[in-house]
Amino acid sequence: MVANTETQAKRCALRYARCGEFAMDKVDVIIVGGGLAGLSCAYELADSGMTVIVLERGDFSGSKNVTGGRIYLSPLRNYLPDLWKEAPLERHVTKEFITLLGETNSTTFELYSDRSNQEPYPSYTLLRAKFDRWFADLVSEKGVFVIPQKNVDDLIREGEKVIGVKTEEEEIGADCVVAADGILSFLAEKAGLRKPFQPQHFALGFKEVIALDPKTIEDRFRMGEKEGAAQLFAGTLTKGIMGGGFLYTNQESLSLGIVVGIHSLNQREPREEIYKFLDEFKERPEIKNLIKGGEVAEYSAHLISEGGIHIKPRVYGDGILLTGDAAGLGLNMLVTVRGMEYAMASGVLAGRTIKMAKEKNNFSASSLAYYEKLLNESFIMKEMNNYQNTLSILENKRLFSKYPRGVSDLFEKVMRVDENPKEGLYKTISQELKKNFFNWETFKDWLQFRKV
Repeated sequence: MVANTETQAKRCALRYARCGEFAMDKVDVIIVGGGLAGLSCAYELADSGMTVIVLERGDFSGSKNVTGGRIYLSPLRNYLPDLWKEAPLERHVTKEFITLLGETNSTTFELYSDRSNQEPYPSYTLLRAKFDRWFADLVSEKGVFVIPQKNVDDLIREGEKVIGVKTEEEEIGADCVVAADGILSFLAEKAGLRKPFQPQHFALGFKEVIALDPKTIEDRFRMGEKEGAAQLFAGTLTKGIMGGGFLYTNQESLSLGIVVGIHSLNQREPREEIYKFLDEFKERPEIKNLIKGGEVAEYSAHLISEGGIHIKPRVYGDGILLTGDAAGLGLNMLVTVRGMEYAMASGVLAGRTIKMAKEKNNFSASSLAYYEKLLNESFIMKEMNNYQNTLSILENKRLFSKYPRGVSDLFEKVMRVDENPKEGLYKTISQELKKNFFNWETFKDWLQFRKV
């Protein structure tokens, strides 16, 4: 699907030439941002007969998208049913690991399910730089103009109505502007749709992509060809700061990283050099033996939304829609972080809303409010409502220190055999549970956890 270099150059020249034409006139839709949300919206609109352009500030779609993680296809098949057969996905996930880390020990829970190893596979690992570039080429082939290296500086307004965008070189008019410009959406702020952000609503993620031979990956994780694993880590790796670690197996690499809450990080004294967290994490035996012999092929950092429904802005206005991260559509579910599926589904729903508005020739806020209705009926808002209390749970430091350490200490006591006579199993477990879990703090935490 990815065009060769010569074809890409010709296509790019044509896009720029036509963009100059657009500056003299008006298009139907301008999508700002060539990530998953923007490209999904463009894909939905590609066969509508409307003139659609995607303005991407990077050298190509995917050049600014550093997420290497996991995408769940089951929620997306009804929105983008024909997309996945040729998509450059990595490995379908067959194994789940949750590892709780103490200072010098750890406990890992492993899940394998036949359901995860049967087609259609429910989830895959994904490298965004590769996937987004492929998706942009696919959208271009369907007739949408994807224009790289285009920074949008401002919105064009007519009273309260958004009627286009300004770039460094030109002004481009449109019936509708779609803000798909990411978590700190400049356009959402300019449109007056977003409240000021708070540090507790965000986390900072650091990730390395570590190149490894496919057979080595499969042997180390005890997997078959093209099978994949997803592993989450909690405990002492973040030194009591809200956050955790992750590892995903790609076809020829591992995505390894740490996420830490910005508010929790700012409160820590003395201040930590955050990049050192990942370096120290890689030195733990649980990780060191998995990445042995690998070479770092990519290093990146990015913001992650932790606020859930509490930071969702108004997602529509006169002549404008917000999608994906720009619409605050991200969620920490404690055992997984969701965002990519929300971005793609919201992009499709924005596209459907625009097609409806075009039929009515009405791009007012009252018309585009249909987008909010579609979001509320989708899995996105149902999940965000179901997990609206996770933010308060994530602020509990014991979740990232005491409890992971307590579980690992318990298992170590149960399994250890030394020079002393081994105490009864019930007594050993009871003592450790009383020490770490049977107390008033844990009871209060359990009452809070029941809200999730």
